Amino acid sequence: MDIILKKNVDGLGEVNDMVSVKSGYGRNYLIPTGSAILATVSAKKIHEENLRQRSHKIEKVRKEAKVAAEKLAAITVKIGAKVGENGKIFGSVTNLQVADAIKALGYAVERKNITIINEPIKQIGTYEAKVKFQKGVDTTISFEVIEE
Repeated sequence: MDIILKKNVDGLGEVNDMVSVKSGYGRNYLIPTGSAILATVSAKKIHEENLRQRSHKIEKVRKEAKVAAEKLAAITVKIGAKVGENGKIFGSVTNLQVADAIKALGYAVERKNITIINEPIKQIGTYEAKVKFQKGVDTTISFEVIEE
């Protein structure tokens, strides 16, 4: 069964992707929840026209995201944390703190799009994280955990 996704579905695709799924999954879950529509001939034509119209907008946004990714990759983000003896952090640093530090620098990145490579972080030091700006645009940034 071919469907057109109306929402991002983990492990399946993103908005406006045309994918093939088993008929039960599409008919019983994706279509009733509003995550997808059936890819009929008329829906495919409408989908193609919408994609054609959006292509210029998407390309412009992708270029801006690449520029932001390059600028962010060149910067070392600093994250303050409360530290005890021997450089150990109380708790751990998560993608939420990384997202807040990036947002303070003026970049709009959601925390769900940040994946810390060396989890869990419980010591002061320099670490890396993957940041996904948009579909096809991601970068690896370095961040430093420092004492507050």
